[in-house]
Amino acid sequence: MNDVRQAPARSSFLQTLGAVLWSFFGVRKGRDHEHDMATLNPVHVIITGVLAGALFVVSLVMLVRFILG
Repeated sequence: MNDVRQAPARSSFLQTLGAVLWSFFGVRKGRDHEHDMATLNPVHVIITGVLAGALFVVSLVMLVRFILG
């Protein structure tokens, strides 16, 4: 028989967002990391990371302005 391996299914936006948020937190299981490496699109991870980072910075700035204002 032929040993035909199928490529893993690509992750959805929510799975990519979850992986990025877990990476912000700094905790991830090795099994989940391996699954992410096999299924996540690096371009989507970069875009999601930049957007999540910008949203985080904007929310901190707004929080500080609210507290000091």
